[in-house]
Amino acid sequence: MFAAPTPSKSSAKHHHQHHHQRRRRRRRPRSHGRTEGPPSLSGAGEAGRRRRHQQTIVSSSLPRPRPSSSLSSKSSSPLWPSVVVGGFIAGNNTKSSSSFSSSSLFDTRTKREFRGRDTMTTNAASGEPKKLWGGAFSEKIDPLMEKFNESLSFDRRMALEDIEGSIGYASALARTGIITEEERNEIHKGLKKVLEEWQNDTFVAKEGDEDIHTANERRLCEVIDSNVGGKLHTGRSRNDQVATDTRMWLRKELTVLRKHLRTLIEVAIDRAEKEVDHVMPGFTHLQSAQTVRFSHWLLSHAAAWQRDDMRLNDLMPRVNTMPLGSGALAGNPFGVDRQLLAKDLNFERICPNSMDAVSDRDFVVETMFWASMTLMHISRWSEDLIVYSSQQFGMMQMSDAYSTGSSLMPQKKNPDALELLRGKAGRQIGTLTGLLSILKGTPTTYNKDFQEGWLGMFETVDTMSDCLQIAAGCLATMKLNPEKMKSSLVAEMLATDLAEYLVRKGMPFRETHHISGAAVKLAVDKKVPLDQLTVDDLKPLCDKFEDDVAEIWSYEKSAESRDTEGGTSRRSVLEQCAKLRAYLKETEL
Repeated sequence: MFAAPTPSKSSAKHHHQHHHQRRRRRRRPRSHGRTEGPPSLSGAGEAGRRRRHQQTIVSSSLPRPRPSSSLSSKSSSPLWPSVVVGGFIAGNNTKSSSSFSSSSLFDTRTKREFRGRDTMTTNAASGEPKKLWGGAFSEKIDPLMEKFNESLSFDRRMALEDIEGSIGYASALARTGIITEEERNEIHKGLKKVLEEWQNDTFVAKEGDEDIHTANERRLCEVIDSNVGGKLHTGRSRNDQVATDTRMWLRKELTVLRKHLRTLIEVAIDRAEKEVDHVMPGFTHLQSAQTVRFSHWLLSHAAAWQRDDMRLNDLMPRVNTMPLGSGALAGNPFGVDRQLLAKDLNFERICPNSMDAVSDRDFVVETMFWASMTLMHISRWSEDLIVYSSQQFGMMQMSDAYSTGSSLMPQKKNPDALELLRGKAGRQIGTLTGLLSILKGTPTTYNKDFQEGWLGMFETVDTMSDCLQIAAGCLATMKLNPEKMKSSLVAEMLATDLAEYLVRKGMPFRETHHISGAAVKLAVDKKVPLDQLTVDDLKPLCDKFEDDVAEIWSYEKSAESRDTEGGTSRRSVLEQCAKLRAYLKETEL
């Protein structure tokens, strides 16, 4: 950079006078009763600057935990605090009491005040809040950058995990002798006090609390001796801290999601066992194909959900791997016992490389992939039900609890829950793609880009929690129409059975396939269903047709003939139910 030339005293004085005259010429008389600038930017001095800056930081209230059970009216509260954006409370659709137009953000007055606002890079002697960084900085940070950079508005959801991790790390520091046992105990006591404030919804966020780590450490140093609290971060970086918090939070949430998924599978098993006697059309290309049991169809989706459960179980060890003790990237210089620390924090293993530990977000990507795959399976199931419950099919009926009506057409009963499940799948796939796009260009170790993946992770968990419970509710309350299922069966679905009849007479299947096809054409030409063809009609096609051919014109017998493992016979379907139930028992959480 080039240094600007230093003006002489006379030139500086002349410049000051000239500038003062220009400012006087620009002044305009104020209208009576009006203040300069928008109301939200009014106020002078330090107090005014503080009020204005409060519009760029998040609310101090902790969002209440999402209910883990079914969606209740209480779950409609925002998942994270509202933020004032353009005069509106984001997520609340309510005008702020100190609202102003977005264009006013960039008027001349506002630009001057952006440059003049105080920031938190000053030292403790000034009385201003202090960040975890900034000692090497000489310029003040733009308040817009404060808002742009903060993550407390969403990573506060990991408050519990951040405190638990800090409690474990304080114990690890005490084992090295960096802090005394008394200091460790004081830190533990202080952290538990901070945790109580989060749990009681009394924690107050302040300026400078740019993330959950900063907020908790700042508050810790307020409730205990700051010289003791200031030792907690020794050898630790927010790089390994946030990675640890995220893994701890995610392993807990994935355990809950897995329970929801397994509940959905249990509902499928229960219905399959109870309604095993109902037969229905099976489709390929959405065309009537062969006779199957309703239970067989339902278990086809449960089999996919079982794979999703297996996939989630396979993911858990990679989530439950501890990065703490890796520092910013190069490791911990104070001899922290990472194996013992991992045991304290209930991790299965430690990350083997400190640079990879702070860089790795594979476990988040894998979580999003698992969610995308699971929702893709739920979406296909939903599509089946949307079709089967339509008036044209009418084989199933969705409960009013998961349906809505039309504002214009009184007769409509729309399967909105199923359609939303189908739509959520597409959105989740987009979330996965977004995180992969964020990560692909980042160099080795930690980059702030990673912060953009957290909202997607939180949304993924919330979406899966809702979708799995909604899907289970839809399935549990759905009604069947067995008579409509039977009436949807058509004789042409038995064409394969006709070919198999000749196979049992000793003919090659390829030849019997052509003969059966000729029989279908004959029925079309005669304008009768396939099962109305007589032995006399079939004899010209093949002399092996006998009177016993009439026995194949049975949908129940067609289903029962598929009696191999995994087939649609009654015995086979019940066997599938038993195996799936045994799987849930063997892998019980």
